[in-house]
Amino acid sequence: MTRPITAGVDGSEESLAALAWAGREAVRRGTPLHIVHAWRFRPEDAAGAGDRDTQEGWVRDTLAEAARTVTERHPHLEVSTEDREGDTVAALLAAAGDAETLVLGSRGHGPVVGFLLGSVGQQVIAEATRPVVLVRAGDDPGAEAGGREIVVGQQGDARDSADTLGFAFATAAARGATVRAVRAWTLPPVFSYSPASMALADEAGGLEPYEEKALGEALAPWRERYPDVPVVEHVEMGSAGQVLLSVAGRAQLMVVGRRARRTAVGARIGSVAHGVLHHAGCPVAVVPHT
Repeated sequence: MTRPITAGVDGSEESLAALAWAGREAVRRGTPLHIVHAWRFRPEDAAGAGDRDTQEGWVRDTLAEAARTVTERHPHLEVSTEDREGDTVAALLAAAGDAETLVLGSRGHGPVVGFLLGSVGQQVIAEATRPVVLVRAGDDPGAEAGGREIVVGQQGDARDSADTLGFAFATAAARGATVRAVRAWTLPPVFSYSPASMALADEAGGLEPYEEKALGEALAPWRERYPDVPVVEHVEMGSAGQVLLSVAGRAQLMVVGRRARRTAVGARIGSVAHGVLHHAGCPVAVVPHT
């Protein structure tokens, strides 16, 4: 069964931008679009908002209006809707598990605490088993047709970055776009650089040629699988987050990998994904490593 592109909506401007992005992507990929509203009725919040039946009616009206909006733009797109009552994070994670990609609205620039969709958005990104795309309000679809690139961060070896690169190349192929694969590197502390790594770097002719070789090897299977996708190999000294953000102006979409780490207060995304999500102006896809 073909997995759908799934958009989470709540009536906000950000979620409507996410819905529009998801609709366009579903058309390009030839997949269905599934629209989900995750909500939870809490009696203490009902003042001024009506009882449970009233709020449930509002949720259904919001879904119906979202479906009408997207089908007017894409008459031949298969669209389904679903309201999921209960814990919002659990509902969105379940929706992500059934989807090819989950698309959510992002609040955009703001304080470090509470950016994106607050704690809900951060938990979904950190724990989802499928790619999650964050879209800002006012997202301009013209960037998708304006020759901008799919920018993807590559780290580690070919296996480490397979999921991230695969998502980037598939997206670029569907859009007729160029992939810019970015590998950032820094001078490691001398005592943490193993003799084996030093030997490999010496064999490659230095640290930067070593990084260039590693990027080329990681890209090789994807170049073979998607021979019509143009590729720019970008190797630059600096922190991964800074290097990625330095080319964000070229991007119609930025793709980063995610290794979630567990802490006493729950799952947290890495610093690179966190920085790109916070500062990049274009949509950002966060792809979990499997």
